[in-house]
Amino acid sequence: MSDGHGSTPDTPPGWSPQQPPPYGDVPGSPWTAPGSGTTPPSPPPAQPYGGAQPYGGAPPHPAQGPHLPPPPPGPPGSFGGPFGPTGPTGPHGGRPYGHQPPPALRPGIIPLRPLGLGDILDGAIKLIRSNPKSVLGLSVIAAALAAIPVAVGQAVMLGEMGSVLNEGTGLPAGEMPQPGFLRQYGGSLISYAVQFVAVTLLSGVLTRILGRAVFGGKMTVGEAWRLTRARVPTLFGLVAVTVVLLAIPMVAVILLIYSLITSGADPGLLLAAGAVGVVAFTAYALFVTTHLALAAPAAVLERLGVRASLRRSWHLVTGGFWRTLGILLLTQIIAGLVGMVASIPFTIVGSVAAVLGGGNTGAQILAAILIAIGGTIAAMLTYPFQAGVNGLLYADRRMRSEAFDLVLQTAAIEQRRQGWVHASADDLWDPSVTPGAPGRGAPWPSS
Repeated sequence: MSDGHGSTPDTPPGWSPQQPPPYGDVPGSPWTAPGSGTTPPSPPPAQPYGGAQPYGGAPPHPAQGPHLPPPPPGPPGSFGGPFGPTGPTGPHGGRPYGHQPPPALRPGIIPLRPLGLGDILDGAIKLIRSNPKSVLGLSVIAAALAAIPVAVGQAVMLGEMGSVLNEGTGLPAGEMPQPGFLRQYGGSLISYAVQFVAVTLLSGVLTRILGRAVFGGKMTVGEAWRLTRARVPTLFGLVAVTVVLLAIPMVAVILLIYSLITSGADPGLLLAAGAVGVVAFTAYALFVTTHLALAAPAAVLERLGVRASLRRSWHLVTGGFWRTLGILLLTQIIAGLVGMVASIPFTIVGSVAAVLGGGNTGAQILAAILIAIGGTIAAMLTYPFQAGVNGLLYADRRMRSEAFDLVLQTAAIEQRRQGWVHASADDLWDPSVTPGAPGRGAPWPSS
């Protein structure tokens, strides 16, 4: 009789049926459907001393007969024996110099571990490269809608400047205030309004695509929109709340400076008050926008409301504020440089064409087209890059504060075992959803 923990006459010493083979298949995930998991193989038959087969069923070496003892193990602290070749060790035994831990799983655009700066920037670029049709297709639409109004306004202003330079006369004084303001700021105001809509929608859709790309999966534009459209009101609510939080102190600073001007304050005092107000507002704006930077990914991936998304972002950023702020500022600098390099050639050619045209309608149209092309290309590249960085920062903060990388790794092992990325992987980002529960997400398919 055996107590279930020792060996039996038919099993080699130390082997237990409850133990999986050390080099077998990956054990089943907790999501595996009942009856679909793998079972440990039957124990190998007993062999005479010195003739045990190594893992994998290879026969013993011919020189090692059935009555010869096994080869001696390596020296203490080495990797000799059945686990690897014998080699030099460190000063205290253990592993040799230069040993590197095994790399983290990387089924998609990032390794499934807490991310470094390089991982985040590289993952944002890989997001574009892994889904070019979906990401760039959506980005070019949003970029064109935002760039066209600005291009038209700039072309009109440049055409008027060229007309003044060619004729050598100024514009009539009575026409300067109202038309000048509309031509100078009208395009920008329209562009900002379009950006408010287009960029908000784009960030939500790209976040949904990113959630699947982490596992190496792809998503069409139609599927991404279908999964995101229910979150559109929440995304607009987040933008509106952020605008209000920034507008209130800005208005207060403007009113303070205006009151000092109207009261005839000393110029030195006015300058000091203005500098303090600008510095204070900048610090406040950076503090608020950094703490709320992860609200959109939380709203889309965790299906939260406006208030819950803001609180979730604030909680995730707390403890990593300075790192998050630094990465966001670096992202803005990189995006600005890339956008400038991409748009400057078109802007220069368009500006020269408008000025030399001297107010000619054809020259203004050509200038508007060229400036719009440059702005569209720049925004098409920078919008998804910035959205990708925000989404990966969200994933990184969850991995660092909630050990979310373990959840992602478990899912990646299951997906690799099955050989495909199931749509229910999207539910992993929502802590309130348990795959397989009734009405809470589709179960993982059995292999």
